[in-house]
Amino acid sequence: MSLENKVAIVTGAARGIGLAVARRFVMDGAKVVLADVDDDTGEAAVEDLKGLGEAMYIHCNVAERLDVRNLVAETLNAYGDIDILVNNAGIVVGADFLELEEDDFERVLSINLKGAFLCSQAVARHMVEKVENDGAPGCIINMSSINSVVAIPNQIPYCVSKGGLNQLTKTAALALAKYGIRVNAIGPGSIMTDMLASVNSDPVAKQRIMSRTPMLRVGEPSEIAGVAAFLASDDAGYVTGQVIYADGGRLPLNYTVEVPEED
Repeated sequence: MSLENKVAIVTGAARGIGLAVARRFVMDGAKVVLADVDDDTGEAAVEDLKGLGEAMYIHCNVAERLDVRNLVAETLNAYGDIDILVNNAGIVVGADFLELEEDDFERVLSINLKGAFLCSQAVARHMVEKVENDGAPGCIINMSSINSVVAIPNQIPYCVSKGGLNQLTKTAALALAKYGIRVNAIGPGSIMTDMLASVNSDPVAKQRIMSRTPMLRVGEPSEIAGVAAFLASDDAGYVTGQVIYADGGRLPLNYTVEVPEED
């Protein structure tokens, strides 16, 4: 699945799934812009990726329209085009329903959902203009979650934001289909990121994760990156408006069971 000479923006790309996606895209031949608010980590990631191909870092708070406009403008100035956008930037705030602060609710939705809208709209405007001038259409990939479907009572804004992101994916796909621009989402399950590392080191918490994951293991960021590489490639040319879940079987299981110990 070659992405040779494609230009991609990946938000939230300083670490975790975003960095894995950026790495895979660079390895597949794309020129990749890593966007994040963690400048030191993002710039270090770019230095690491430059040994594999072409990459650059741009500071961007996706919840700020001016930052998003600057991200698009700097990418076009550097590479002259944008073929792929991956909306990966996201945060989590945990709190019980009765204790959740309004500011925390708004902050999560502003990054996870509003940020994806602002980036998608800005990049799609460029893509539409390109198509109208006989250029090739591009694609947008949103990083959703199994928690767009499975609710967690103390992760209210996160679950709401990911559910909204699924609908943003579908509505944007319909709006942009006539231009040949594809919009899809990926719904990861339990993936070995910094966020999950502490949980995975706790035997009780790890057993809880395994009990609801039929494949009996935590996924790797590179496996999510592989799904993104497919969706970004020409092999997915007839795929749009879809959410692809990579969750080790979590959603088909649909309920939690304890994993029996082997004899």
